[in-house]
Amino acid sequence: MVAGTHAKALAEASGACLHGVFARSPDKAARFADDHGSPRVYATLDEIVADRDLDFAILVTPPDARIDIVDRLAAAGLPVLMEKPVERDTARAEQIVGLLEAAGLPCGVTLQHRMRGAALALKQTLDSGALGEIAMVDLRVPWWRDQAYYDEPGRGTYARDGGGVLLTQAIHTLDLMLHLCGPVTSVTALTATTRLHRMEAEDFAAAGVLFANGAPGAVMATTAQYPGAGEEIVIATDRATARLAGDSLTIHWRDGRVEETSGSSATGGGADPMAFTHAWHQAVIEDFAAALTGNRPPAITGRDALAVHRLIDAIALSSAQGRRVTLKENTHG
Repeated sequence: MVAGTHAKALAEASGACLHGVFARSPDKAARFADDHGSPRVYATLDEIVADRDLDFAILVTPPDARIDIVDRLAAAGLPVLMEKPVERDTARAEQIVGLLEAAGLPCGVTLQHRMRGAALALKQTLDSGALGEIAMVDLRVPWWRDQAYYDEPGRGTYARDGGGVLLTQAIHTLDLMLHLCGPVTSVTALTATTRLHRMEAEDFAAAGVLFANGAPGAVMATTAQYPGAGEEIVIATDRATARLAGDSLTIHWRDGRVEETSGSSATGGGADPMAFTHAWHQAVIEDFAAALTGNRPPAITGRDALAVHRLIDAIALSSAQGRRVTLKENTHG
């Protein structure tokens, strides 16, 4: 679904352009190319790895179609920027990251919420120490998907997607929470499938979490809250409370000051999952291209993305076993 967003981002990106496309269906690939500037259409993966004009590949397949492709791209010396999640589970995600690291190639993941202007502003303010220590965190992803969304073959299954709302939708906000607040050390959670959806995996998750600095937090994510609303992260600190709602940030300082940073209000939380700007994807792509030319790691690496995979594993394990889970129990390497 997100391939068009990447193509739109590439059309406006600085330092990168769309050179070619490949899909399992040649007809779909040809139609996609016609819609996005008529880049080359590859007939096989062999044609991709033989194309010396390529600098990197963007991988937007479902999670279950990644490992063999990454293996071929890595052997050909092509860096990879991939969509989230890295794979269906943490063990396979680590395998993919390891393939690219062993080849000495950059591995990036499109966790584009980190690139929102409001998120960048909050990260800078937190890192400066101006807010003081984090005391409490509250995360909500109150999204909606209708049944037609899950009626698509493989959608919401463990075999293709690896899970439901956590790995497919909330992963962005959970990753941003970790990026802003630091690692989570333990989780007590409940996941479920509500009566509003017919699907294999969960459409609801709630968890109490404990951060490494001792701060408690609460997490709730769902695709069963009609008509859907934007995701929020609220961070209470020694000196203020910061509310990050989509791409808008409000900081209520204890001395009475209020600071606001506003951006796009569309986040894809409603019935149309693609109702959001491509600007955040564009920022990820531009950073990845600049990382290659500047010989530095990308802003969001595959290794970074493994942290949110492990958190999601811990939430699922806690719910399945009805107990508190420490993150070290879910570390594969």
